[in-house]
Amino acid sequence: MPTMPAAAVTPPAPPAAAKAVVEDIYGFLRVLDDGTVLRSPEGPEFCLATFPAAHPSVEWKEAVYDEAKNLRVRMYKPASLPAGKGAEAAKKLPVLVHFHGGGFCLGSCTWANVHAFCLRLAAGAGAFVLSAEYRLAPEHRLPAAFDDGAGFMRWLRDQSVATAAADAWLAEAADFGRVFVTGDSAGGAIAHHLAVRAGGKHYLDELALVTVRGYVLLMPFFGGVRRTRSEAECPAEVLLNLDLFDRFWRLALPAGATRDHPAANPFGPHSPDLGAVDFRPVLVVAGGLDMMRDRVADYAQRLAAMGKPVELVEFAGEPHGFYTLDPGSEATGELIGVVSRFVHGVVVA
Repeated sequence: MPTMPAAAVTPPAPPAAAKAVVEDIYGFLRVLDDGTVLRSPEGPEFCLATFPAAHPSVEWKEAVYDEAKNLRVRMYKPASLPAGKGAEAAKKLPVLVHFHGGGFCLGSCTWANVHAFCLRLAAGAGAFVLSAEYRLAPEHRLPAAFDDGAGFMRWLRDQSVATAAADAWLAEAADFGRVFVTGDSAGGAIAHHLAVRAGGKHYLDELALVTVRGYVLLMPFFGGVRRTRSEAECPAEVLLNLDLFDRFWRLALPAGATRDHPAANPFGPHSPDLGAVDFRPVLVVAGGLDMMRDRVADYAQRLAAMGKPVELVEFAGEPHGFYTLDPGSEATGELIGVVSRFVHGVVVA
């Protein structure tokens, strides 16, 4: 009998090489060795705890301010508007533009703890709070977050123009002549960079009809190659430790940059001369138990030495971001009181 040809047998493909994780932020954000970024659909556990989703004296809603980038803003309006001289004054509230924290890599205006803090901030400060998102690293490395912050300010400028496209809440209640830029941690760094940009005439022309009266930097996330004492002494076992912050910088800064890059270090070798910046009043908040305490205090002290209108307030027994870790705490209430006094104390010329 003729011999049948042997059937061709295709050898099994070798198993695909496992992709190694090169950066891991507590499992919520992982970067693989091929550059793939994996994000947990849920935020950190403390951001998913039961926080108040509503406030008896604050209304809120959400909108998209940049459709191309799908960036959202949550608006918080106190239901009871303050009295003033004349009917128009009674309607208008100072505007607090707020940028969340998260090392430029995590966070959202929709996280429950950020939402709860903004509810309380709007009520306690008697202000219209705008909590804005920005693009996150490492998919979008710095200066993307700073550019988005500037983009949001341009969106706010557009809202100040009385057109059919303007948001009705803002048109009714926002005082565009009393705008304050606030930020928590990475958001505080965004506020700083917006303040520096605001020193340029071109930027001010872009924001015509919107007047930024001051900046509130809540434990701003700054960096530097040289360690400060509070950084060096930070216990490794705490959640927000030096290793974590270093990982944030590796993921957020331009590839290959050090922590002395201008995006991280306001006083780095290639950073702009802050002495030449025309700063509006700046409130800087530090935490006594915060690893960033020394760097934040040094920032405020250097600005003061330059003659800039800066105020430093320290919460001696509080850790980094205590106001979003526990938005309902007594210390958070004290902080909001400090912010309120600053906002309402700035003299409008």
